[in-house]
Amino acid sequence: MSVPPPNQWGQQPPTGGQPVGAPQWEPPAGGPPGGAPQWGPQQPWGPPPGPPQGRGGKGKWIFAGIAVLAVIAVTVVITVLVVGKDSGGESPTPNGNTSDIASANDKGPVAIITDDPTCDSWRRINDSVAAAEKGVSWPERDQSVPATAWTPQQRSMYETVGKAMRGAADQVVGVVRLTPHRVMRELYEQFIAYSRAFVASIPSYAANDRDRNSALAPDNLGLTLTGICSAIVTGSAGPIAPLVAGAAGPTESSLPGDPADPQRFLSTTNPICAEWESALAKFSDDTVAWRAIDAAIPATDWNPDQKAINDAVIPKITALADQLERLGRGSGNPTLEDFALLSAQYWRAFRLALPSYTSSDVYLGNAGNFSAYVVKEACNAAG
Repeated sequence: MSVPPPNQWGQQPPTGGQPVGAPQWEPPAGGPPGGAPQWGPQQPWGPPPGPPQGRGGKGKWIFAGIAVLAVIAVTVVITVLVVGKDSGGESPTPNGNTSDIASANDKGPVAIITDDPTCDSWRRINDSVAAAEKGVSWPERDQSVPATAWTPQQRSMYETVGKAMRGAADQVVGVVRLTPHRVMRELYEQFIAYSRAFVASIPSYAANDRDRNSALAPDNLGLTLTGICSAIVTGSAGPIAPLVAGAAGPTESSLPGDPADPQRFLSTTNPICAEWESALAKFSDDTVAWRAIDAAIPATDWNPDQKAINDAVIPKITALADQLERLGRGSGNPTLEDFALLSAQYWRAFRLALPSYTSSDVYLGNAGNFSAYVVKEACNAAG
């Protein structure tokens, strides 16, 4: 069972969104336990795969078509890039009256989320974008072609997805106000900021690193949100949450700004960026054998070798979570710190679930993995 460092829309590891060296997972027979809603297709664990030279990786809007989601999503890949307006590394400045923002008074520690009233709304929004992407074969696009050389079909592809992203961002504005959790608000805010930045970049798309990476941000933020919501819906988050040791409160809480105009959380690189990327790369290198195991196999069906490999990965997960928390707390950026704690706490939850692993537990790993890559790609885009 691996957890890939991923790139979602753009530059992904060789397998286009799948962990390098990991086979594509097939959906577990019977779907999620207890008839829970299907939140997405399963995917291999491991680091985010990268697309073949010049190609865009597989877009992963996890909610893609509820009708075809007869499986639990098992993707543990992330990647995010930062483009467009941003906050210059500072937490957003409150804009006007925030009394209608449910998370305005959430100043406590980031923890495993066991309930959130916005998940159904997020699923609908995500489904809409997934349908648009599928309709134009967005995952198969060639990112190496600049706008000046697009064929009419390529231009139409970008414009179609851009329109879907713009609509999704506008819809999320209302959702921002409803979540009671600060870190969910931050994820939604960043989804809006990066989606709009991506749309703004389309007319002058230059096929450079910044432009290619800008397309990754909305997807990876979406994957994090999907992981969190899926862990709630499938019943994985509730039982494990009380077992995860509580984290200390934030060094500084981010403040809600104007939901209609959120800013990127990184405009310039942060001092922790280099070590953050190294930590994720090391984890990927150290978990090759683990990522090669079919994540659809529950712990009860592991053979002796698979059990030994899963047992051996637990201390690696622990070390990664501790390192990400340390780096986040030293970043001086409230939103980055919250994303670091989110990743750390969900990795810790996944670690605790691993000895009795079932397919629904993959969502815990997804949330931990994708949120970590959100920071990595944001660092790369801002650097």
